Amino acid sequence: MRLGFHHPSLTFHEVVDGVAVINGTRWVPGCRWDWKCNWLLAEDDQRARCFSCRLNRTVPAADDTIAQEKLADTGIAKRRLLVQLMELGLPIVPWDESDSGLGFDMRSSFSGEKVIIGHANGIITMDLAESLDDHRERLRVVLGEPYRTMLGHFRHEVGHYYQWILVTDDPLLSECRELFGDERQSYSDAIDRHYRLGPPDGWEERFISSYATMHPWEDFAETWSHYLHITSTLSTAGKGAVRLEASRSRGLFVEDIIARADYSDATIEEILADWKWLSLLFNRVNRAMGKDDLYPFILVEPVVRKLGFVHRLVTGADARQVS
Repeated sequence: MRLGFHHPSLTFHEVVDGVAVINGTRWVPGCRWDWKCNWLLAEDDQRARCFSCRLNRTVPAADDTIAQEKLADTGIAKRRLLVQLMELGLPIVPWDESDSGLGFDMRSSFSGEKVIIGHANGIITMDLAESLDDHRERLRVVLGEPYRTMLGHFRHEVGHYYQWILVTDDPLLSECRELFGDERQSYSDAIDRHYRLGPPDGWEERFISSYATMHPWEDFAETWSHYLHITSTLSTAGKGAVRLEASRSRGLFVEDIIARADYSDATIEEILADWKWLSLLFNRVNRAMGKDDLYPFILVEPVVRKLGFVHRLVTGADARQVS
C-alpha cells in the first residue's frame, strides 16, 4: 500500500492505481515521488510539482546524482518543517507568487561550489552536504555546538523569514528590539566580532546559545527555532498520549503532566511547565541509550521572555490559505 500526503488537510491517503480521491478531487503523486517526496498534487494542477517541491527555487542539476540523493534526504526535514508551520497556522506563500514569498535554494558544497546556509528576502539557502552525518557532526564539534541537525537549520533560517514578514508594525518592532536588540547594527561587523572573540562572558544568563549572541537577528532566529523544537516535541508527545503521573514520580512533581497535541491556546508558562518535566524525561531516555541529552539547553528568564514574544507572534499571525 502506498500512502500520499494531502497538505490541505494534513492527512495521509492511500494511492490506488496512481490516484487518491479526496473529497471528490483526484490527487496524484508529485514529480519527486521516486525521490522520497510523498506529497500529493491535484491531478488538474498544471504546475506538475507538489506544494513542497514548488518552494524549491534552485535544485542541483539532474545529472548530479550525489546531490540529488542528498536533496531527497534534505526534503524529508523540509517537509517536516512545512507541516509544523501549517499546523501552527503560519502563512506560507511561495516565492513565485509574491515578492515576499518563501523559497529554498537547495545547493551542495560537495558539487564544487561554496554554499553558505542563510536567508535573504524570503529565500533560504541550504547546503545539502549537511544531510551527511559525518560532515554535519564534524562542523558541530568544530563550532562547539551542542546540537546541529538539518531540521534545526530549517527551523533557524525560517525564523529569519518570519521575523522579516511578521515583525513589521511599530509596537511589535519596538518590543522585538527591546528583547533581542537593535537589528540595524552592522551584521558584517557582528560576524567578524563573533568569530574573532567568541561570545561575551556570561552569555548563558541572557541567550539560548552562543550563536544567538552574535547579532539580534541570530538571537531571534535561535529563539524561534527553539520554540519550534519545543512545541513540535510536546505536540508529538501529546499525540502519543504521553502522561507523567505524579503518584509514580517519587515526589518529583505534585500534579500529572499531560502533554497536549495542540498548545496554541496555552500560555508560554504552561508550555514551558510541561516542557520542563518532559524534556528531563527525554534526556534520561537518551542517556539510557548511551546518547547525549535530547535537549541540552537551559531556559533562563530572559530567554523565557523571548520565547513568550515568539509564542504571541505565532499565535497572532494572520495565516493565509496555502494551495
